[in-house]
Amino acid sequence: MPKRPNVLVMMAEQFRGDCLGIEGHPQLLTPTLDHLAAQGARFTRAYTTSPVCVPARRSFLTGRFPSTHGVFGNKNAEFVGPTIADRMADAGYQTAWVGRGMHQYPPHEPCGFEHVLASDYRVPGNPYERWLAKNAPPGSGGYYGSGVMHNDWTARPFHMPDGCHHTNWTVNQALDFLAQRDTARPFFLVVSFLAAHPPLIPPACYFERYVRTGVNDPVIGDWADPPPDNGLGLGPAPARVDLTGEALLSCRAGYYGLINHLDDQLNRLLNTVTGVNKMTDGNTATIFCADHGEMLGDHYRWRKSLPYEPSARVPLLIRAPDRLGVQPGLTPNQPVGLEDILPTVLDMAGETPPEEIDGRSLLPLLRGEDALWRNDLHIECAPTFQCLTDGREKYIWFVADGREQFFDIENDPQELHNAVSDTRCADRVAFWRKRMIEQLAGRPEGFADSTKLIPGRPYPAARDVKT
Repeated sequence: MPKRPNVLVMMAEQFRGDCLGIEGHPQLLTPTLDHLAAQGARFTRAYTTSPVCVPARRSFLTGRFPSTHGVFGNKNAEFVGPTIADRMADAGYQTAWVGRGMHQYPPHEPCGFEHVLASDYRVPGNPYERWLAKNAPPGSGGYYGSGVMHNDWTARPFHMPDGCHHTNWTVNQALDFLAQRDTARPFFLVVSFLAAHPPLIPPACYFERYVRTGVNDPVIGDWADPPPDNGLGLGPAPARVDLTGEALLSCRAGYYGLINHLDDQLNRLLNTVTGVNKMTDGNTATIFCADHGEMLGDHYRWRKSLPYEPSARVPLLIRAPDRLGVQPGLTPNQPVGLEDILPTVLDMAGETPPEEIDGRSLLPLLRGEDALWRNDLHIECAPTFQCLTDGREKYIWFVADGREQFFDIENDPQELHNAVSDTRCADRVAFWRKRMIEQLAGRPEGFADSTKLIPGRPYPAARDVKT
């Protein structure tokens, strides 16, 4: 049997697809991730099929679309497997998951992993909190002790020593696992980060860097409405914002600082002197992804849960040992999702991906092969929208009132113009509307019949699914 690669998956939280230096970002420094992309492949049209934590991570874990696993929003729906960890364990891998919790229910659910050391705010006294209680300066108040909270646009430097940051702690746990792993088996390790999810509290040097360089302005589409009274009085965690001046500078400096800090910590994990490549003689396939993005004030919106590029497009970088044939520097442009990671790692391990999942192995695309691929991806989030995109065009249908949006992403990548009423786009809108009717026909919510979309139907965040 050919030697099987170890597999390292690094999953960030709320990390926009455009927030990489190699994507041409005007301020961000991400040399570690840029190097990973150059040595392997960077998917330019990777999306989360539901841009909030619970369904996105469930899609990663199960290889199933939300329409199959039945979770469409952040709801405590009981977890149903089997998972990527179960399947890799069946293939003979030692499986581990460290860092940020997978946000499934019940909170202690190990999701099939053999070794779990995860922090979850729903579990009082979780491993990170216990570690902080012993190592943080007295009176620090824990990770949220600064008063900048988990959905806020407010930002400030981290209020404890850098070594107490959740990102540092997560990398430490990953390195500890690698040092103590069972070397008789290949490993499948998922390292899950809280960054770049708020609180926007990077270590001081990273915050100050982007205050010093300045930040780019939000993009505002011709369809976007500002919040009332410019957002004053809505608190630090509203869904709609109008960030300008100091508010904009500190917010984006905090977000970019979290990403820059994460990138430097990933260098600890990946380098050839003390990191995974040294420990495994290069026999490790490495994947970087995120569960969803962050609107960051674009189009007057904050947080995630929306179908627009800042919220729905995510980074997906994959590097693998040479014998797997991954072409360095490849930038595949097919529409891919988190569901595709499960069959990809099984394929790398020499296993046949199960037929009952929705994801497909990316290995042919990574090799530059002319493989048949899906035409588009279906993105949805309860109770708000249904969306279809191929990465070149995007059609959005709002469930409550039937409003539509259409974006020509190829020529309008920032989605500045809603072209749904443009006569020149009428045929394309009709094409995507018909495609959406086909996509939703037969759904229990009753979103469509054979000829039309039906607005106003109930759209709960989860439904019972038996597998």
